[in-house]
Parts: sequence; structure tokens; C-alpha cells
Amino acid sequence: MSSTKLSTFWGNKLAAAFISSIVICSSATSQTTVKSSKDAPVFSQFTYKGNDRIYNENPLKDDEFYTPVLQGCYPDPSITRKGNDYYLVNSSFAMVPGVPIFHSNDLVNWKQIGHVLDRPSQLKVQNTGISAGVYAPDIKYNKNNNTFYMITTQISAGMGNIVVKTQDPAKGWSDPVRLKFDGIDPSLFFDDDGKAYVLHNDAPPKDKALYEGHRVIKIWDYDLENDKVIEGSDKIIVDGGVDISLKPIWIEGPHLYKKNGRYYLMCAEGGTGDWHSEVIFVSDSPKGPFRPAPSNPILTQRHFPKNRANKMDWAGHADLVEGPNGKYYGVFLGIRPNEKDQVTTGRETFMLPVDWSGEFPVFENGLVPLKPKIKMPAGVKNQTGQNGFLPNGNFSFTDNFTNGKLDYKWIGIRGPREGFVSQTKNGLTVTPFEKNIKAVAPISTLFYRQQHNTFEATVTLKYAPKSEKDMAGLVCYQSERFNYVFGITQKGNNSYIVLARTEKGNTTVLASSKVDTRKPVQLQVEAQGDTYRFNYSTDKQNFKNLGGTVSGDILTTNVAGGFTGSLIGLYATAGNDIQPNLEGQPVVNTSATQP
Repeated sequence: MSSTKLSTFWGNKLAAAFISSIVICSSATSQTTVKSSKDAPVFSQFTYKGNDRIYNENPLKDDEFYTPVLQGCYPDPSITRKGNDYYLVNSSFAMVPGVPIFHSNDLVNWKQIGHVLDRPSQLKVQNTGISAGVYAPDIKYNKNNNTFYMITTQISAGMGNIVVKTQDPAKGWSDPVRLKFDGIDPSLFFDDDGKAYVLHNDAPPKDKALYEGHRVIKIWDYDLENDKVIEGSDKIIVDGGVDISLKPIWIEGPHLYKKNGRYYLMCAEGGTGDWHSEVIFVSDSPKGPFRPAPSNPILTQRHFPKNRANKMDWAGHADLVEGPNGKYYGVFLGIRPNEKDQVTTGRETFMLPVDWSGEFPVFENGLVPLKPKIKMPAGVKNQTGQNGFLPNGNFSFTDNFTNGKLDYKWIGIRGPREGFVSQTKNGLTVTPFEKNIKAVAPISTLFYRQQHNTFEATVTLKYAPKSEKDMAGLVCYQSERFNYVFGITQKGNNSYIVLARTEKGNTTVLASSKVDTRKPVQLQVEAQGDTYRFNYSTDKQNFKNLGGTVSGDILTTNVAGGFTGSLIGLYATAGNDIQPNLEGQPVVNTSATQP
């Protein structure tokens, strides 16, 4: 797919997400039936191991750290600073809790401190597709009132653009205030004189669109006392992009900064595919007129060979922060495709130092092929993977589910984790909902983000299904319409382990085998790029493969569309529609349960 077509493709996907969320929210029910926890599956000893070649071939030196700093589906990063405290947030779509938030004192070592939207009153994504929900959050600290703000677009349940706030990001956030303007990707700017502004992406004025992907950036005066935009104050400050004669597409993700008395507007341009970029403008006023830098873009990967080694791509949707010792850094989204140039891990959070010694900021090495390592700020020690800090590069994660509190890495889809999981001395009990993995509704599945192209994930399952409607196991999930299910169900008097592939909502049973469930069964998925294998063991030593080698294509955004990365799920349902094939040949169930 060409750069132009791919950029248009992602723009169309965004428009489709709006339409999809409206259709789904109006037609689906939010009611979810919970089956009795008696006989519910119990998961224990979950392990995840990443083994990407790029990290094996690029070991760190003492003064280096890896980028991306957040691997897996952590797109659309925004960052802010109060003193020596840095806070970073990401899009979460229909994931629950919403908007993960991370803290660091040095930009290298990060800890997740929770989620911004962690209560039902803040997050209403029960009946929306996986790629609707919460888009492009912006976090800002306002020194004038010692308050943090997070503003975002929630494309579900009629929420629209919302803002929440707190004086301590580690202690929870307010209920959302709905803001009365259209468009997406809102951000806040607090000026030195105490005035505040909201910027966002919007459509051109009615009947003024010049081409597909034509968008504008607007600015509004913002009433801090009442948390609302001031009616009639809106103004278009960028029309189309850097040079509208070239028909630039999807100007979005605006952030406004002030340096040396001047105002700098930074935006993404080109759509979130392989024509993605970051551009910069300057003005003497927050409302313009804005003059683009002559050297735009200041960050992109669009011009390099498609088959380059250690490819990282789609760089854009950035935010800037002044780091230690006055040095600027930028966070932005990017991807690390597999050997087939397809994206399984989703859009991740990358970081680069920024040179702002001249009039305009420029991402250092942001206009050459991205490298996996960058230099640490002076005086900082790399503690990733130690002392509670998040790991990066190749790493392992183990969870026995016995400490009484779920790790923040675990998420639900469309509904809270607490609605279906509980931890005991034996592990994690997942109480099954009547809905299955294809439902556009809360599902009883606990998810972990896939963070490597080459990985292995294993979990122990204690479970004895009682009927063919019962199933529990592992899933690899790109969306409700694209996923693999590797689980145990019942047929007649026997239990079977089944591997099924769902593509465009249609399910094919690839393989099944009778299994003894009197003892725990270990389930395993291992991947090497596009190659996935599903294995199981009944003796904790020897693994058997089920279904041979299968393609991970349906777990990529290239095939499945949308904006999320692949997720690994601990799955249970009392509404199973996947039956073992006792004849040994693939069976196709074309009765897709969702549109």
C-alpha cells in the first residue's frame, strides 16, 4: 500500500470509528449476565517472555536506554511536568480502566501509577467497538492554580470531548466535564498571564472541505473557573496543514508551547500511517497568525526504504517537555512491524531528545531511520526493570495472582476487571459472562498487551467445563472481529481443547483434541513475527502443539484495521459458540455474532 493510500486508509478508519461507535451504542445492550462463580476457571502462573532480535543485537551501554519507552499498545502519548515529576498518558480506546498514567523523575525510569479514568462515572465504553472509546488524551499542569488537567475525546455513549482534573495524579481524578465543541484531539494551554485555551482538530467550515482528509486546527478561550470553552471565541489557526496547496491530510494532535515570549504550535500531519509526521508553527500570539517552520517536518520516517533493517515507522503525534538540565525531549507514537511489514504490537510510545537551540525545535535523529537506543540525560541511572520501574527491551513478566491486587498491566474490555475476576490463594478466578469474545459488550477476559514481535506466554488453567456453552482459555485478540481462541470446552461426556480463528466476525475451528481436565492444563502461545503456535501440556513438562503453525495476520492493524495492538487474554464465557470438530477437518461457522 502506498504512503498516500495508507495515510488515507487511516483517516478513513478514524471516520469509520465515529460512525461505528454511534451505530453500536444505539443498538447494543449494556446488560451483562454473570454466571455463578462455582466451577469458574482458575488461572495461575502466568508468564510472558519477549525475545525480539533487535534488542539481542543492540545491547545497552551504560549511558543508553531503549526507545520505545513503552512497548505494546500505548499510542498518542502526552507528557507534562511539575518540578522534577513527569507524567505521561496514552489513548486507551475501549480498554478499562481508561488512560494509563505513568510517572518518572528523569524521563528514563517509569512507573505506572494507575489510570486517569478508573470509575464508571468517568468511562462509558460498554457498548462500543474496541477502536472507539478514548482517543488522544492531553495532560497539562497549570502552575497558576496548581492543578493537573487531562482533556480527551471519548467516542462513546455521547460523551464527546471531556476534561478531568486533580492536584495529585496519584490520588485520583474528578468526574468528567463535557465540553461543547466538536472535533477530536483536544489539548489545553495555560499562558503566563493566567489565561487558558483549548486547541483541537476539526472539520473545515460547512461546504469548505477542499479534499479528502482536509482538516483544521481551532483554538478557543477557556473559562478555568467553570471549565468550559467561551462561546464564540473559536478561531481557525491552521487550515489543512503546513501548505494547503499540497493537500496535506489529517492535521491533528495540536500542542501549544511558549518559549522566549513566542508561541509554538506543534501538530501531527499525514495520518497515523506511513506518511505520518510532526510539524511546527510559530506566532507572537496564541491565536496566530502562525507561520510554519521552513524545515518542516521536524519528525517523520516517511522517506526511507520500506525494507530497511530494524524498521521503526509511522512516527508522529508528539508532545514536548523540558527535561533534566534544561534539555527538551519529545514523546511520540511509532511502530515496530514484523518481517511481513505488519503491525501486531500496535502503536507504541517512543522518545527522542529535541534540539531547541534555534528558532524551532527539531527531533534529534528524527529525520533519519529511528534507532532502538538513545542517550540518557546526564546523571541519570538506567533502572528499567528494577526497583519497581517498568522494563523495556527484552524482558519477562510473571504473575501468580496471589498478592490481592491486580497489576496495572491487566485490563478489561468495555467493563471493569472487578466485575468478573477475584484473586484467591489458588490464583485468579474468572467468573464467566454470557457474552463471548465476539460480543460488542463487556467480556469476561483479562488482557495483557503483546509487547514484542517474538514472545511466549504461558498460563496454568484449572477448569472442568460442564456444557458446550462453557469455555475458558487463552485468546489473542485484535478486536471482536479478529482473534484466536485457544480454550477448553465440553462435548458430550468429554472435554476438548479447541483452536479457533475468527476473521471478519466469522469463526473457523482449526483443530481440537480430547483433553483430561482432572489436573491443571498449561496453555501457551508462542510467536515469531507472523508465525504463531498454540501449545498445551497436561504434565507441566511436555507441550503438544494444536493446529500447527498459523498466521498472525488477523492480529495486525494492517488486516484488522482499528487503532489497537494485539492483546493476550485470560478468557472465560458461558456463551461459547465454538465446538470441537470431531472429524478432524476445519469447520467454519459463518454466523458472525456482531456487525
